[in-house]
Amino acid sequence: MNRARGFTLVELLVAISVLAIVAVLGWRGLDSIVRARVSLNNDLEQTRGLQLAFAQMQSDGQNIAVAEDIGGRTIITSQPGGLTLVRAVYAENQPSRLQVIAYRVRDGVLTRRESTPTRDLGELDAQWTATVGDSDAAQKVTLKSDVNEMTIRSWDASNRLWQTGINVTNLAVNPNPTNPPSPGAAAGAAMAAKAPPTGLEVSLTLRDRPGTMVKIFLLGAV
Repeated sequence: MNRARGFTLVELLVAISVLAIVAVLGWRGLDSIVRARVSLNNDLEQTRGLQLAFAQMQSDGQNIAVAEDIGGRTIITSQPGGLTLVRAVYAENQPSRLQVIAYRVRDGVLTRRESTPTRDLGELDAQWTATVGDSDAAQKVTLKSDVNEMTIRSWDASNRLWQTGINVTNLAVNPNPTNPPSPGAAAGAAMAAKAPPTGLEVSLTLRDRPGTMVKIFLLGAV
């Protein structure tokens, strides 16, 4: 009667070694899949955040106030890492109102602030001054983190070119509302002032991401 032959120690060691190699290869494959998924989710999250930020900017730009309707006041300006504009606010069964919107990049975070909507031009002036000087008390809403830089270019329709920043002369022609100027003087002053841009280009440079994200949109209703 033949006795069943078992595995030798060498065969067991070889089998264990093969299983160990297969396990390591499987773990590495699984680890690479998990890392790729995490990276993809991060990219999707960044893309989603950028889309929301740009969509909000575009909405504000489309509803920008008309300078002539508010006494020729400045309706948009930019500064390094910042954009400030006046937009119209429309609500159902309510008259249109105005509010000051501010976008700022501070400490790598892009935020948005908005003032309380108003129909009082005096209050609007105070809100504009406080917002431009970043001394307003409006609550900040975070739009995007890990932002290194935000640059602004505006479309000069008169000269048909892009210019860095926003160079808009205040269109206000009546410093004394109790003594309005003649129509001819007002028209001449308005023509001498530089009109607001008709388009905006916003570029965001992000940390740990090559290249620059750029969004171009029109200002005002289309």
